Amino acid sequence: MNATVAWRRGLSFTGKADTGFEVPLGADPEVGGANDGFRPLELMAVSLAGCTAMDVISILTKKKQEVTAFEVKVHAEQAEEFPKVFTQAVITYLVTGHAVDEAAVLRAIELTATKYCPAQAMLGKVVPMELVYEIYEDEGSGKTRLAKRGKYQPQSV
Repeated sequence: MNATVAWRRGLSFTGKADTGFEVPLGADPEVGGANDGFRPLELMAVSLAGCTAMDVISILTKKKQEVTAFEVKVHAEQAEEFPKVFTQAVITYLVTGHAVDEAAVLRAIELTATKYCPAQAMLGKVVPMELVYEIYEDEGSGKTRLAKRGKYQPQSV
């Protein structure tokens, strides 16, 4: 895999990888940026959310779960001092559908956490992560009801 960032001006860059897609990178005006793109650490959080989300929705689809909406949120705490690395993260899986099986959600989270998601495997070596989920019943007409809430707990060997 190859990635490149090309300088545009000031603290503004365009990032590009093998796929050819581009993403703007920028910095906060308080440090001399123009507030015109993602911050690099934001992209790490987005890549973590995207990687695990793709795994989980793929697994739930294969398990024939009737998912009507799905979202993954990453909340990462950062150190106060430079280099202001992530110190901990909470990944929240929000699954909405019709009679979504909690065991299927837990298995999908387990597989992404332990086998499939390279972003989670890499970051998990240095950042403690808590994996939580909420399952909502889709009641139609935009109405949902919280059906289950929990936390993935790795099994001890």
